[in-house]
Amino acid sequence: MAKIKTKFMCQECGYESAKWMGKCPGCGQWNTMVEEVEKKATGRRTAFTHSEGSTIMSKATPITAIETISEPRIKTDLNELNRVLGGGIVKGSLVLIGGDPGIGKSTLLLQVSSQLANKNESVLYISGEESMRQTKLRADRLGVASEKLLIYSQTDLHEITRTIEKEDPNFVIVDSIQTIFHPDVTSAPGSVSQVRECTAELMRLAKTKGVAIFIVGHVTKEGSIAGPRLLEHMVDTVLYFEGERHHTYRILRAVKNRFGSTNEMGIFEMKEFGLEEVENPSEIFLEERSQGAAGSTVVASMEGTRPVLVEIQALISPTSFGNPRRMATGIDHNRVSLLMAVLEKRVGMLLQNQDAYLKVAGGVKLDEPAIDLAVAVSIVSSFQDKPSRATDCIIGEVGLTGEVRRVSRIEQRVQEAAKLGFERVILPANNLGGWKGPKGIEIIGVKSVNEALKATLGG
Repeated sequence: MAKIKTKFMCQECGYESAKWMGKCPGCGQWNTMVEEVEKKATGRRTAFTHSEGSTIMSKATPITAIETISEPRIKTDLNELNRVLGGGIVKGSLVLIGGDPGIGKSTLLLQVSSQLANKNESVLYISGEESMRQTKLRADRLGVASEKLLIYSQTDLHEITRTIEKEDPNFVIVDSIQTIFHPDVTSAPGSVSQVRECTAELMRLAKTKGVAIFIVGHVTKEGSIAGPRLLEHMVDTVLYFEGERHHTYRILRAVKNRFGSTNEMGIFEMKEFGLEEVENPSEIFLEERSQGAAGSTVVASMEGTRPVLVEIQALISPTSFGNPRRMATGIDHNRVSLLMAVLEKRVGMLLQNQDAYLKVAGGVKLDEPAIDLAVAVSIVSSFQDKPSRATDCIIGEVGLTGEVRRVSRIEQRVQEAAKLGFERVILPANNLGGWKGPKGIEIIGVKSVNEALKATLGG
């Protein structure tokens, strides 16, 4: 009898080794090496075949001979989802949605399935985690009922492939990829090999049959999608569903999108009968703002093509330790340290013995440089215990020499501030030319942090 060959594979990065090791040399994680039976090569490989609706060409073709056909996107009734996807769902695409357990991934996809079925599109919802009766109970709660929506509870990839070939749906939802197993792969469902092989097979189906497939992926404690990073490289679009489980608001972000921008953000509110889209998120992020509180400022941030007004809060207090603490939620703490160093050197404020705690209200994560000036004003406001005007909106990037640099899409930012009733906008002086602000709002251009502090805090 032939000896069964085994190998050890890292469940985080896919690193292979002939022997077990406590620490993976590839990613540096501990206790991630799992023994798997080595699969023998059969000499045959599954190739993509060209069929009607396929996105794969059967032979090498000069780029000048390829026809560019603008295929219409299928839009759902959720405009927030359409925006994040780049305008709608593309046929033949493979979309991966990740998020914490209980955040609402299955609810969102079941609602989208119902909306597509109501548009006379055939949808196959494959549930590997719930039985058909459990899915039906959730569908009844959401008011989902359509003859075009098919529910299938299965984890065997071969059976799933046969069902897709037989039913020939326009859309397929797989919930979740960690529960699906390939019978030819001996490792357990959810392992690196299983996730890789199952995703490759679903990608083949999407490209050859022109069917749009959504797959749900679990996330790790660090917040990234479980399984190898190869999973994110294989799919066309990667979406993250974020939010606090104990709050009703959910944020959908695109971290990879071959058919659109990766800077878009969609906001939903979880209610009793499912998710509802939030059309004006700025009002939600500012509705609980304290009037006249020191350390609070408002900034107009761009999330893709959408301006969003959010509140930045800062708390500066004397430290009780040798090294002051720098904590930030929603902002990179390295940026906070940089801005505090600029305030010390260019403005002359002694902050090296102060603890700094900063937060973006509403759970939004901001990573663009246009928030620098608002963060700096918040820090100074809390340090001096001087509140800024509640009707001020502050925009600008801060350089290491204390200058305020121009930002992009300034017109959209100012219009959003005017729409929400702000009376003044403090922005870079270099952004003043070439456009005219809306009526009823005062626009103040500043060239340095000192000028911005004089305009907002009176010196």
